[in-house]
Amino acid sequence: MAHESGSHHPSIPALEGRFGEAVQFHETTAGDQVSVVVDAARIREILEWLKTEPSQHYEFLSDLTAVDFGGGRPLQVVYQLWSLAHRRSLRVKAELPLDALEIDSVEPLWKTADWLEREVYDLFGIEFRGHPDLRRILMPEAYAEGHPLRKDFPLRGRFSRAEQTRRALRQDVEDFYIPLEMELGREPQLVNLSSGDSEAASADAPSED
Repeated sequence: MAHESGSHHPSIPALEGRFGEAVQFHETTAGDQVSVVVDAARIREILEWLKTEPSQHYEFLSDLTAVDFGGGRPLQVVYQLWSLAHRRSLRVKAELPLDALEIDSVEPLWKTADWLEREVYDLFGIEFRGHPDLRRILMPEAYAEGHPLRKDFPLRGRFSRAEQTRRALRQDVEDFYIPLEMELGREPQLVNLSSGDSEAASADAPSED
């Protein structure tokens, strides 16, 4: 089903002519933002064409996120594309049923997708096939309460406050800090003792008198 309001966008007829029924529908929102929903099984193929086809040339992926509408409806993965060459934008969406939250990674097309896909995986639970390092990016690796931006995620979390506290106290500090931060935390002082900086720091310190 195609909505007439988006037919003025040059990428819509081009996509429909190239991919046929894989282009499910399109719409215009917020005045001039054109969105097109495509078959999730062909997302990598479609986005690669949008990037490499000279008449499209969407060379910039400015955002990649997801939307959960709740009520058992599919989750949407959303790609915000920009063509600097043609001075236009396009929002591409793919819908995933709740029992099959998996889609191909576009990290090989745009390196900006690396951490963006990790964020969507972390907060929505969507798996990105072929991602080089798919792991949590905001929540701890050992976080057991699920995916906080899902509509079925309780406001206060899945566990009681007492259980959350118990789990927090049992967690290793390595779950929260990268190795460099761990090393800095173990260092007694951050000044270089061999350079005399420590003496200068001591001289500048206020007297207890």
